[in-house]
Amino acid sequence: MGRQRQPILMPTEVSSRVGFFDRFAGAASMVAGRAAFFAFCVLLIVVWAPSIVFLQDIDTWQLIINTATTIVTFLMVALLQNSQTRNDQAVHHKLNAIADGLSDLMVQLEGHLPDRDLAQDVKELRAAIGLEEHESTSDNATAAAAKG
Repeated sequence: MGRQRQPILMPTEVSSRVGFFDRFAGAASMVAGRAAFFAFCVLLIVVWAPSIVFLQDIDTWQLIINTATTIVTFLMVALLQNSQTRNDQAVHHKLNAIADGLSDLMVQLEGHLPDRDLAQDVKELRAAIGLEEHESTSDNATAAAAKG
């Protein structure tokens, strides 16, 4: 079974519309990556540890922290994976623009390509700057499917 080739998206073809979940995941990854969030997590452990005095049941005490950490870990993995996927897609689109620009430049240097194609490459390369800010995991997949 052969893999179906998806159309290559250039930076100017990437949708600037970012969905709610993508914005939420981006904000969550920014919060989770800060020292303040780590300090908050440590504070929760410091508050939880002496709660054994009030609960008096070691099973309940352990269940509370195990459940809380499992839920938080599960949700954070999903959010951080979304952010990582968007960053990977942005890098891929940037590399497409660079490769296309270099290819056209080499052909133009040989004298076989009009200057207007280089102007389009400059536009694509400039569009690649900051692409990760409006990369979306959902909108660009549908744009690629519509293109092909």
